[in-house]
Amino acid sequence: MGKNGSNGNGKLGGVGHGYPGAVRELIERLSGLPGIGIRSAERLAFHILKSDPAEAMALSSAIRAVKESVRHCKVCFNLSDDDVCGVCANPKRDRSLICVVEQPKDLIALEQTGMYQGLFHVLMGRLSPLDGVGPEDLTISHLIGRVKASQEAGDGDGRVRIEEIVLGLNPTLEGDGTALYLAQELSSFGVKVTRLARGVPTGSSLEFANKAVLADAIAGRQSMG
Repeated sequence: MGKNGSNGNGKLGGVGHGYPGAVRELIERLSGLPGIGIRSAERLAFHILKSDPAEAMALSSAIRAVKESVRHCKVCFNLSDDDVCGVCANPKRDRSLICVVEQPKDLIALEQTGMYQGLFHVLMGRLSPLDGVGPEDLTISHLIGRVKASQEAGDGDGRVRIEEIVLGLNPTLEGDGTALYLAQELSSFGVKVTRLARGVPTGSSLEFANKAVLADAIAGRQSMG
């Protein structure tokens, strides 16, 4: 028996026996989603079967649209339906300030506080040697490139020098390790490196923190050096 109750060939075990092929396929696909086991996938499959055809097709259409139209911003790696996300494209944002986060969902959590008016950079993860995740697996090189490019900004070319990098990483062991690595990598560029104040509890995730806690964390960010 393989992952989520399937056999070694990727087929369902006894749970899917006797179902039409299309139903078995749906259950298998659903059971591959994070946190969804065979029994939960079975319930979801029967919910879809019993739902109105238009509703089921709308779900299918939404999944297709996400895969076909959503991409990563070419500047900050936020989720976007265009080459550049809405935050990077907004001329009112403070372009001298960049907040580094692990995932797009962390960016959204900070945006909802209304307290932060700078730009972002999404790492698409965090350093985790035990899981084989190194600097080359993240967007760290792109962040360094943004800092370098800003330092080459000249009068009239429209670019703004980056003055501060806020490390908005989750307060976990891996997040702290990633923050220390970034602080070291950025130390030679003469930019101010800060981190969110520890109003965010250690071991938690930004997406689960309330707006007040996140607002205090942004306002009380601290220097890394």
